[in-house]
Amino acid sequence: MEEILSLEGETDSIPPNSAQYQETIVNGNPPMPGAAQNPTSTGSDGPDSDCESGSDSDSEDEVEQNLQLQTLEAELSSNPCNYEAHVQYIRLLRKMGAIEKLRLAREAMSELFPLTPTMWQEWAKDEASIGTGPEAVHAIEKIYQRGVLDYLSVSLWCEYLSFVLKSEEMVRDCSSADISKARNLFESALTAAGLHVAEGMKIWEAYRDFEQTIFQTIDPSDIQAKEKQIQRIRTIFHRQLSVPLVNMRSTLQAYSAWEMEQRNDLAVESSDLDGVPSHIASAYQRALEGYNARVHLEEQILRQDMSESEKLQQYMIYLKFEQSSGDPARVQVLYERAIADFPLSSDLWLDYTRYLDKTFKGGKIVREVYCRATKNCPWVGELWVRYLLCLERGNASEKELASVFGKSLQCTFSTIDEYLDLFLTRVDGLRRRLLFTTEVEDVLNYSLIRETFQNASDYLLQHLKNTDGLVHLHGYWARLELSLGTDLVAARGVWESLLRICGSMLEAWQGYIAMEIELGHINEARSLYKRCYSKRFPGTGSEDICRSWLRFERQFGTLEDFDHAVQKVTPRLEELQLFRLQQESKSIVERENPLKKDAREKRKPGSDIIKEQSPAKRQKNAAQNLKKLYGKDKAEDSNLVMPNKVKEINAKVEKENSRIEQQMKDAMTGKAKVYKDQCTAFISNINLKANCEDLRNFFSDVGGVHDIRILHDKFTGKSRGLAYVDFSDEAHLAAAVAKNKQMLLGKRLSIARSNPRKSRKDLSGHDSQMEHVDAANQIDAIGGSALNASVGTSKEASRAPQYANRRRGNVDIEITGKNTFAVPRNVKPLGWSANKPETEGDEKPKSNDEFRKMFIKK
Repeated sequence: MEEILSLEGETDSIPPNSAQYQETIVNGNPPMPGAAQNPTSTGSDGPDSDCESGSDSDSEDEVEQNLQLQTLEAELSSNPCNYEAHVQYIRLLRKMGAIEKLRLAREAMSELFPLTPTMWQEWAKDEASIGTGPEAVHAIEKIYQRGVLDYLSVSLWCEYLSFVLKSEEMVRDCSSADISKARNLFESALTAAGLHVAEGMKIWEAYRDFEQTIFQTIDPSDIQAKEKQIQRIRTIFHRQLSVPLVNMRSTLQAYSAWEMEQRNDLAVESSDLDGVPSHIASAYQRALEGYNARVHLEEQILRQDMSESEKLQQYMIYLKFEQSSGDPARVQVLYERAIADFPLSSDLWLDYTRYLDKTFKGGKIVREVYCRATKNCPWVGELWVRYLLCLERGNASEKELASVFGKSLQCTFSTIDEYLDLFLTRVDGLRRRLLFTTEVEDVLNYSLIRETFQNASDYLLQHLKNTDGLVHLHGYWARLELSLGTDLVAARGVWESLLRICGSMLEAWQGYIAMEIELGHINEARSLYKRCYSKRFPGTGSEDICRSWLRFERQFGTLEDFDHAVQKVTPRLEELQLFRLQQESKSIVERENPLKKDAREKRKPGSDIIKEQSPAKRQKNAAQNLKKLYGKDKAEDSNLVMPNKVKEINAKVEKENSRIEQQMKDAMTGKAKVYKDQCTAFISNINLKANCEDLRNFFSDVGGVHDIRILHDKFTGKSRGLAYVDFSDEAHLAAAVAKNKQMLLGKRLSIARSNPRKSRKDLSGHDSQMEHVDAANQIDAIGGSALNASVGTSKEASRAPQYANRRRGNVDIEITGKNTFAVPRNVKPLGWSANKPETEGDEKPKSNDEFRKMFIKK
């Protein structure tokens, strides 16, 4: 038995495959603490010289070791998770013989990392060398118990069994309690490694030898005790012969020889299998067939000439074979063998735990495997998530769950989504136990859920801004605030905090609105629609929220509410459709002229000249370019344009032209929308990045803001730095004008009272022209849209003279504003002729109003 359990000189078969976890196995026995030998010199200087030389060498080594020790202690103090530093620190302390420090270092490392079987063996040997009392024996047994749980190691199990048998001396004393303890330990070893095809036979043989030694100590006169012990040994033989292991034939021969020693006549009930009883022979035959089916797989995973990836692949093939055989115990042992060789393979751990969850449905075994998995691969968030679920299935306490969750947050995961999944799993568990557990712990209450949500929001905010994950987190939070916390104010606060962060996300607004509608708060939902319908969302989000408001009013609102929504939404939808049309036209132009686009991008100095042009000049140039592109050069570039896309654009342009004509008719009949300017302030020199919300906040101390209109360029859609702000009464307007020359977003605003009638009397005044940009926007919109319409067919070109006539005063349209393309150029007074020279007494040129009245008089 001692020969079987003696494994001195064997190297452990479970080296981790990571460079960080790889431990160097030193040949021979390492120096024991306190047993360091001084080097001796073989020189010719005599004994005194040898002693002095050895003393100097020892002193230098001690200084070097102390420096190295300080360096490692500093490293571990700053970085406790440095695995290699732990290994070197333990080796150095072991070499120096610092027992107390060595024990503390090993405990600290085992708290963070699993130790290799070799490290556990060294630990047990070191403790055995310094203590032999009962307390020391008990402490060493605890070390072995902890060691066999980290990785599967037959050699460590054999050392554990050997130590217990030698320390207890139970075989010699025949103490029933000690013998029972040893038998239980052997059964645990068989459960862990008895199915190990390559090395499991060592434990079986040790178990048989132990029982045979007990048999030899029984009094020969005690026939009953001897028969009972013989049956126990026979049972062990039968169990071993039914398991596929190496050297099965030698085991069968040993069994036959043992039965002959017991003087059993097996000829009466025997088969042709070496005189073994038929039921034993059939079990042996099945086991032998199983071994023959696995022997080639065993050879593949034990080969030394293959790479780690190839070896892992062979393990996976072997595992699939065992799973198809349907024996969970054999599958688990093979997983443990693979884990021992590849402790840092996250895929292997995930596959292992997934199999255990499916097969055992929780329990102590699964929980222990998850604990080991998270110690070996702490950077895998999915392992922590499934660990929490396993604890919940096993009805773990809140203290244990909170401890595991806290440890998981200290790890570094590869993606931020893993942290989100971890927080959500924690909240899920708390919610389920609060709602569906009959016996709720005292420490469980909704404040834990709220605290978890708040921590998740604080932790993930910077990483998940404007993502669906953050919206989902806050939506879940708000829902639980209502269902478990019964706090509507808190639920709305959750959504409002999200909108401050992700206000440009359509999903955030939709989730908030959906909650209010679900609660039946129609007015609150309508207020949210009014807040967000004018915002710009990615993709088609702006159109979607507008249409969603209309559907909402159809289902929940009155007719007045629906009409109000239509009044608000329709101009917004038209603006978005026109902008989309311009973007599509622009994309087609860029696709047709890629070379010109590249040239424009390279000509950076020229871009400054374009920026200095007036809006009217840019519109004129753009119209000429588009007309040239789709007019004269259309035939030349026809091969570059997609026919279907052009037809689609032309159809949209025709539709837009019809709308433009209707706007002009409305302008001629006085039906065009004109803002009331009695309580309106005109704002200029606005930062181009400012929006309506910024202006509203700027006038928040004044109050009374009724409407804000920022003027945008018709082609680029960018702000022109001008705006009109309508106030409810004269007092608020006066207070707003008093804020003239104050700063907003780094620019000093110019605020004045809007007075459009003044410019109608004096078109030549530059200041008054700036006061009437809003009225000019009606003509600008018509002109700009007509300019876009020139992208269509040649039919639009024929309408140009008609538009020109209307711009020259044949239609009753009041022309105001700084856009002067509609003002008559070089208008001479009536009666002027080229032959008549100009004199000072000539009639004074008539004003625009007089000139217009002469044309419209009947």
